[in-house]
Amino acid sequence: MSSDEIAIRVSNLSKRYEIYDTPRDRLKQFILPRTQRLSGRKPRQYFREFWALNDVSFEIRRGETVGVIGRNGSGKSTLLQMICGTLTPTSGSIETRGRIAALLELGSGFNPEFTGRENIYLNASVLGLTIEEIDARYDDIVAFADIGQFVEQPVKTYSSGMYLRLAFAVIAHVDADILVVDEALAVGDAVFTQKCMRFIRKFQENGTLIFVSHDTASVQNLCRSGIWLKHGRVEQLGTAKAVSEAYLQYTLQEIYGAESKLKSIGGQSDAAEVDDAPLAVASSYGAQASVQNNLSDANGWRTGDADIISVKLTRLSDNSDVVFEGDEPVRMTVRAKAYQPLERPILGFLVRDRLGQDLFGENTLHFTGLRPTPIAAGEVFEGIFEFRLPMLPNGQYAVMASVADGDLQNHIQHHWLHDALIVNISSSKIRYGLVGLPFTRAELEVIHE
Repeated sequence: MSSDEIAIRVSNLSKRYEIYDTPRDRLKQFILPRTQRLSGRKPRQYFREFWALNDVSFEIRRGETVGVIGRNGSGKSTLLQMICGTLTPTSGSIETRGRIAALLELGSGFNPEFTGRENIYLNASVLGLTIEEIDARYDDIVAFADIGQFVEQPVKTYSSGMYLRLAFAVIAHVDADILVVDEALAVGDAVFTQKCMRFIRKFQENGTLIFVSHDTASVQNLCRSGIWLKHGRVEQLGTAKAVSEAYLQYTLQEIYGAESKLKSIGGQSDAAEVDDAPLAVASSYGAQASVQNNLSDANGWRTGDADIISVKLTRLSDNSDVVFEGDEPVRMTVRAKAYQPLERPILGFLVRDRLGQDLFGENTLHFTGLRPTPIAAGEVFEGIFEFRLPMLPNGQYAVMASVADGDLQNHIQHHWLHDALIVNISSSKIRYGLVGLPFTRAELEVIHE
């Protein structure tokens, strides 16, 4: 990429912190190494090193939205603070082009003794606005924050939600080229969070966004690319979907520990029995859809104790035609085979849109809770789910399928396939929302009083 296309370039970035066990060690480090050098001895180190970031490199294009994920302590906040210029790196370099606005820790950039009004002027000035520009935008900032007369009160009296409202209102009105958001939206109420998301969607049309969250669905929803940080290093760079799926497997492995080893899979599955007959769909409400069995190319992980061997979608009517109509009864069948005994097997599926949002799904957990059904090694078993086929807006949809063993609080996912079925929807009619409904009435009436 040319330099003009780059919004952020991070090269071999590292950040080291010095950890002292006692205040006396800090004093020793200040004095003794100098005297040791003068006496010709090798200087001694009186602290332990902690590398919050270690040799991190990546580039972000102008107008790109990038999600950063990783466990607590992985270096996410340190990275963002160095991009924003509030921390200096130990080594490496950061190049940024354009004005940066950041929503990091709640209250960062605010003086708790100042009123909301005073902090608006303080924070906006730090972000590069002149007094005249702040004056012109002040009313819009206050209206966006919507905290009423509290804007004249010291922010130390604010709740976390009010902090968020005021901080986001400021960064939404500074004409930033790069926006950095670090987890803070999690404390907002539903109404204000929706307002923030509308602003972010609008900002994405021209601006560069770095979004940090533990919610992989949100990362897939908002972001085009992903960065996974692990122990201060870049563990994976790639599409938001690929990085989120890898991180999900990693977090589950951390939970399972040595009890089960999750092995990544992708491409041809040894146990997959692929149904070669595609299911063509043409619906009376103007949609055409094709359902493609994708088991042979699905990615995910397995432990080796049980495998999904087929996932099928069929209609429940007697009509042998493979054409589906909207709102008709269908059956999703997830078949698996056990290679080790399973005490409380669970089969399930989720239908997701192209952004990774969960639309609907079900599992057999409630059934096995009422009627435990142990499965012996070598046995084949099925999860059967019957429902009405919803009317979906145009686009691609993926069916995730899994087989697990355990209960709601304690279970192990033995085989997880992200894209077991692929559903392509094409419709000539407009439907609103994530899932369309078969309305029985939509009329306009004039009321004569």
